[in-house]
Amino acid sequence: MTLRIGNASGFYGDRFDAMREMLTGGELDVLTGDYLAELTMLILGRDRLKDPGAGYARTFLRQLEDCLGLAYERSVKIVTNAGGLNPAGLADAVRKLADRLGIPVRVAHAEGDDLTAAHPGSLAAHAYLGGFGIAECLRAGADIVVTGRVTDAALVTGPAAAHFGWQPGEYDRLAGAVVAGHVLECGTQATGGNYAFFAEAAAAGRDLRRPGFPLAELHEDGSCVITKHPGTGGFVDIGTVTAQLLYETGGARYAGPDVTARLDTVRLRQDGPDRVRIDGVRGEAPPPTLKVGRNRLGGFRNEVVFVLTGLDIEAKAALVQEQLGDALALAKSRPSEIRWELARTDHPDADTEETASALLRLVVRDRDQETVGRALSGAAVELALASYPGFHVLAPPGKGAPYGVFEDAYVPQGEVPHMAVLHDGRRIPVPPAQDTLVLQDPPEPPLPEPLPAGPTRRAPLGLVAGARSGDKGGNANVGVWVRSDEAWRWLAHTLTVGTFRELIPESQELTVTRHLLPGLRALNFTVEGILGRGVAAQHRFDPQAKALGEWLRSRHLDIPEALL
Repeated sequence: MTLRIGNASGFYGDRFDAMREMLTGGELDVLTGDYLAELTMLILGRDRLKDPGAGYARTFLRQLEDCLGLAYERSVKIVTNAGGLNPAGLADAVRKLADRLGIPVRVAHAEGDDLTAAHPGSLAAHAYLGGFGIAECLRAGADIVVTGRVTDAALVTGPAAAHFGWQPGEYDRLAGAVVAGHVLECGTQATGGNYAFFAEAAAAGRDLRRPGFPLAELHEDGSCVITKHPGTGGFVDIGTVTAQLLYETGGARYAGPDVTARLDTVRLRQDGPDRVRIDGVRGEAPPPTLKVGRNRLGGFRNEVVFVLTGLDIEAKAALVQEQLGDALALAKSRPSEIRWELARTDHPDADTEETASALLRLVVRDRDQETVGRALSGAAVELALASYPGFHVLAPPGKGAPYGVFEDAYVPQGEVPHMAVLHDGRRIPVPPAQDTLVLQDPPEPPLPEPLPAGPTRRAPLGLVAGARSGDKGGNANVGVWVRSDEAWRWLAHTLTVGTFRELIPESQELTVTRHLLPGLRALNFTVEGILGRGVAAQHRFDPQAKALGEWLRSRHLDIPEALL
């Protein structure tokens, strides 16, 4: 008995018509939508400050207005975390929509994740719940289940547990569903979107202009096949699935509220065109605590980007830094944080002015908006006729905008009042996990035999390795994988933590941890603190580390010619 679960949203703002595409493109039992990220929770928190009845993803309601009839006619259940900070409010809004459209759907929701009252100073503090609240709602007959903050994979584990009758403690089955959910959660990243080898795929005739959204054919034993609807764009192969498996993960143990999935047990096999079978996944007890994501307002930030053109780039940058430093020192109050970054985008003897120019970026932060607003804008604008030759900026600085800070906290599972609120109003408590495991990294697997010595050539790592990177709070992860056993023998011995630090100089003073995943021919690196206080703080040029992996792939190493 197969359960077909598709996904129609990887983030708040994803392709609007994906819900209709998934409902009309082929067979489906459950349609999920993932709308939440660390930054999204901050955005919804600010919405709720203006309107206590807000706090959920309004896009979902607009999509549902167009598609609710389709889902009902096709008997497709819908499960989404679009409830954000207000799942009860979104559930009520869905009921009102259904009544207006005359469609008799049953709407339930899961709650209990909101711990904001227990975390003073937080705009939003929410525990990551598991899938059994969703399962209770579906078992009671719900057609639509709305949640707040659950783990992304819970949108799949909940329906799977309800459909197959799984109970807490069936760890291997649950772990298989977690892996399937992790592959689906980011939508088209599993079907060729953001894929390292996109140019190679396009040259082979793959249409990457509009990738279809993924779906999983789940089986009772927890195994699955990742695929997509026939005729949709993009493609599914071992590479696209591997890339997504490595996204925003750490070591071999991938912990969640219901189960700890062992990523070092995952087996992938091409099962036909656009079909990848996942099996062999083992699970262990979950940890005794739940992760809590806390978002708070960190203060205000402002920025200005100076354009430096032609000769003497370094001297021009030094002049404007000295001038602004003097001006800010004389201001009534100096920003508590001042950060300069010079991007040498200029080329010698350039044939366009843009390619002859470098960018000098100044970012200031402070608790006081006035300090980062008028103090900066006045000082910068006053330099217009008094600084380096060719002075201009990309845009004048504004009045300063608020920025957020994301922090992790952990609470015992039993302290979170997970509740399934059924379509008939009954409230069913969801008990915490009974068996838990204090997680430790498993023993490091043995390295493969190194490749025999031979001629090498200096070349970009990306000629032989793919990568995908992302953010978790202030940390980044970079997953790197190769597609042959010979390349794995080279990569595992070559791309050490030391080599990683040489290739990514920003990481040299930070804690970098390397994890081996031989079954995926992959290494996963976590870099602690590279993103400062999280994406909302915009600590660096690429605040979510989305392109950190591509930067790594562009760096040059001595690569065996046999692999090139």
